[in-house]
Amino acid sequence: MAGNDWINSYLEAILDVGPGLDDAKSSLLLRERGRFSPTRYFVEEVITGFDETDLHRSWVKAQATRSPQERNTRLENMCWRIWNLARQKKQLEGELAQRNAKRHLERERGRREATADMSEDLSEGEKGDAVGDVSSHGDSNRGRLPRINSVDAMEAWASQQKGKKLYIVLISLHGLIRGENMELGRDSDTGGQVKYVVELARALGSMPGVYRVDLLTRQLSAPDVDWSYGEPTEMLTLRNSEDSEDEMGESSGAYIVRIPFGTKDKYIPKENLWPYIPEFVDGALNHIIQMSKVLGEQIGGGKPIWPVAIHGHYADAGDSAALLSGSLNVPMLFTGHSLGRDKLEQLLKQGRLSRDEINSTYKIMRRIEAEEFSLDSSEIVITSTRQEIDEQWRLYDGFDPILERKLRARIKRNVSCYGRFMPRMAIIPPGMEFHHIVPQEGDMDGEVEGNEDHPTSPDPPIWSEIMRFFTNPRKPMILALARPDPKKNITTLVKAFGECRPLRELANLTLIMGNRDGIDEMSSTNASVLLSVLKLIDKYDLYGQVAYPKHHKQAGVPDIYRLAAKTKGVFINPAFIEPFGLTLIEAAAHGLPIVATKNGGPVDIHRVLDNGLLVDPHDQQSIADALLKLVADKQLWAKCRQNGLKNIHLFSWPEHCKTYLSRIASCKPRHPQWQKDNDGADTSDTDSPGDSLRDIHDISLNLKFSLDGEKTGASGNDNSLESEGDADRKGKLENAVLAWSKGVLKNTQKTGYIERGEQYNSSGKFPALRRRKQIFVIAVDFDAISGLIEATRKIFEAVEKERTEGSIGFILSTSLTISEIHSFLVTGGFSPSDFDAFICNSGSDLFYSNLNSEDGPFVVDFYYHSHIEYRWGGEGLRKTLVRWATTVNDKKAEKGEQIVTAAEQLSTNYCYSFTVQKPGVVPPVKELQKLLRIQALRSHVIYCQNGTRINIIPVLASRSQALRYLYVRWGIDLANMVVFVGESGDTDYEGLLGGLHKSVILRGVCSSASNQLHANRNYPLTDVIASDSPNIVHTAEECTKSDIRGSLQQLACVKG
Repeated sequence: MAGNDWINSYLEAILDVGPGLDDAKSSLLLRERGRFSPTRYFVEEVITGFDETDLHRSWVKAQATRSPQERNTRLENMCWRIWNLARQKKQLEGELAQRNAKRHLERERGRREATADMSEDLSEGEKGDAVGDVSSHGDSNRGRLPRINSVDAMEAWASQQKGKKLYIVLISLHGLIRGENMELGRDSDTGGQVKYVVELARALGSMPGVYRVDLLTRQLSAPDVDWSYGEPTEMLTLRNSEDSEDEMGESSGAYIVRIPFGTKDKYIPKENLWPYIPEFVDGALNHIIQMSKVLGEQIGGGKPIWPVAIHGHYADAGDSAALLSGSLNVPMLFTGHSLGRDKLEQLLKQGRLSRDEINSTYKIMRRIEAEEFSLDSSEIVITSTRQEIDEQWRLYDGFDPILERKLRARIKRNVSCYGRFMPRMAIIPPGMEFHHIVPQEGDMDGEVEGNEDHPTSPDPPIWSEIMRFFTNPRKPMILALARPDPKKNITTLVKAFGECRPLRELANLTLIMGNRDGIDEMSSTNASVLLSVLKLIDKYDLYGQVAYPKHHKQAGVPDIYRLAAKTKGVFINPAFIEPFGLTLIEAAAHGLPIVATKNGGPVDIHRVLDNGLLVDPHDQQSIADALLKLVADKQLWAKCRQNGLKNIHLFSWPEHCKTYLSRIASCKPRHPQWQKDNDGADTSDTDSPGDSLRDIHDISLNLKFSLDGEKTGASGNDNSLESEGDADRKGKLENAVLAWSKGVLKNTQKTGYIERGEQYNSSGKFPALRRRKQIFVIAVDFDAISGLIEATRKIFEAVEKERTEGSIGFILSTSLTISEIHSFLVTGGFSPSDFDAFICNSGSDLFYSNLNSEDGPFVVDFYYHSHIEYRWGGEGLRKTLVRWATTVNDKKAEKGEQIVTAAEQLSTNYCYSFTVQKPGVVPPVKELQKLLRIQALRSHVIYCQNGTRINIIPVLASRSQALRYLYVRWGIDLANMVVFVGESGDTDYEGLLGGLHKSVILRGVCSSASNQLHANRNYPLTDVIASDSPNIVHTAEECTKSDIRGSLQQLACVKG
């Protein structure tokens, strides 16, 4: 409570009151209540009757009260409240200590187990476990950031990039994004991140070797926002386009591409975007595929040009980028900007909201899970500062700097990491464009240098808007540029200015706090900060010394910096924590010395620029002293200005992009695996009546005929194709494909196309689902096959007419193995040909029905395995899972019973299965997922069949991702898919309900599963399911075939 003198004053007043409540001389008003119970009074009157954030107002009232009795009563009330706050603080500190201790123990246990698995002798690099060894955390050294510092070096690097034609995708979803006149500060979602991603896209588009950059965001046509946010595409003007005209092409450059998702006519804050993320992913996937084909026609010789990387910004875009990366099998990058775990810790420390209230307000647990998923999926995590790694990322289960160092040392020695992976942390501070900036050389007493030809040129409009506030506008200006957010600490700055008379006499204060029309129209948090600032101005009588204009344009921000420099002022960023501090770079570029918080990115910036002073943001006196020192000492001011201008080139966008592209080049290239030099399969023309010979050749390389499907998945170390007896099977495969291709040739040569009536019964095209008008996906989760049989029959009967015509194809999507699916078909009286495809083992295997029954009923798609095998833990993961199952049995089993058992007969190379005897005793799915992440094992844990089975599959595999694979692989339009689910299901249930596809929820089906599997989720299902989506309908309670058809008619999937 340092610096809050009013607290000390009323504490002294409380001491003056005398003994406490237990004494006979307690206050008169309290004694007059009769039977006084301190506990009851505390609960009923103090806790529920007062706002703990308003103690100062209560003290003012108590101080102004003339009646000694009433004053004593008010002071006793405040004594109780202070005791309550102290108790809350102590409780919060205890909870924080417990959380930290638990996290430390889990980390230590995870490291020990991981090290035990990696049993080889440790190298010297692996032995160093000192947390303070920061060199393991990022790619930069302790000194200045390693950057190019000469024009010659940049030109040499640029010449090496010529000839490359890179396609890069950036994603930033929330806020309002456009290329010009950005509305920064309009709300908490439209801030520095918006400017950063737009400038990054523009800078990358200007770099040699980069052909196209797409910045994907949300399309919005709401009445309360500008029409420009509804434009599907906006081309960004490149700063140095004249230097790369020879590389320009029809579709080259940098673009903002707006994807419609969510309610198009309504602005949605980032906390409420989560239910619509799958819809964005599907729309973005469609754009990227189409653009890849267009670029392939222009510069790829007809072969698609896939993105070299997909880069997500913030948690929502990171989640989207991970799904897109998995759908396309391309590398992913991630930048957190601000992190959920750090925010949760800060909110819990404040003690104003409970954990449940925090989650309800900020959807913080969904955000944290998205950030963990981004760590699982990313090749590189880009940070602005070392502080972000040291103090924020280390809070996550998926990143441990000590284990990361061990893994990196093993990789350098070419030693196996036993399935463990850690994303690489790269420190790349944001860049800035400096070529258009001319530092202010004049001052308020003379003309600006270089203006001799136009001595009377008008001042920028924003200058008059600011200077009209000041009695003496020629005094040095202290400039703060931040939205009115509590964490920006603007009120402390105003207090420091108001209470330091020498500073008030020497300088003016300018507060650029975003744009506003009226205080009542602002969010409650922002309005509260602004009102506090206005009250402080009135309290200290700062009229004529503080400017706080209501409006400014983004294009006018450089003019604001110029005005501050013209007055020989200072820029200040007093935020409690500043992840980076881009405004500090901008201020330095305009010749302004800086005063900045010592918490976060400004430390790194100051180390490079050495152009100001760092302060403790909680120390009001320290802030005032630093400002006064720079304003009063002209020699120090000039030295800081000169240092900033001399070193600012180290933060230019070209250097940022050079480092950025170098990091991308270090990633192992990945792309859809069926795009081979000898494979010209034309998947773009999906309506073509016949397949080309190249398509047949493609299939012969990728599909394996199987009678039972067990152990058909192939991993990198699987030699099943070379086992005894496989030669006959391979020969059989070749003969089958040869006969099949002859049938296609005969059919296509004879007629040139397949007649519509024969099309759906012909074996001339594979797979059959490519010909369907619609695809119905049965993804109903039962713990017994009988229930699945009944639901399947109802769905078949509901669309019997369309099914007979062949216009509708069916996919079975389930946690069952292919052997269990075969049993299901036999038991239910179904034929494998009733389904076009089978997504089994929770999405880790994909089979097609075989039209040639002599070679077995199913065909496995091996390309799907190569598509999902990214970061699959293999044997190292299996050992950890077996150890976990043994631990669960030892702790919770009785009399030697086995609660969790490894199910070898149900497992495949890409799915490790366990059977569960007592689902209620097994730890929830989030605990197992956390255990694996702590050990750097990246996987997707799914509790299936009402908790009786656990499937662990690759991190980027799922049933919903398998549907996207079918779109990428075969061109199956996601908008023409209908997914049937129950009222609940497996723990991957939420992924089946979002996206462009339509969903039918069968009432009364799987209604009991939710209590068992979803009670211990990290976040409630309501946070991620769009209940208002027109693509989701419920059947009637009876769920008859007529009800199902009625729901399909409601979705306009079938006619009445």
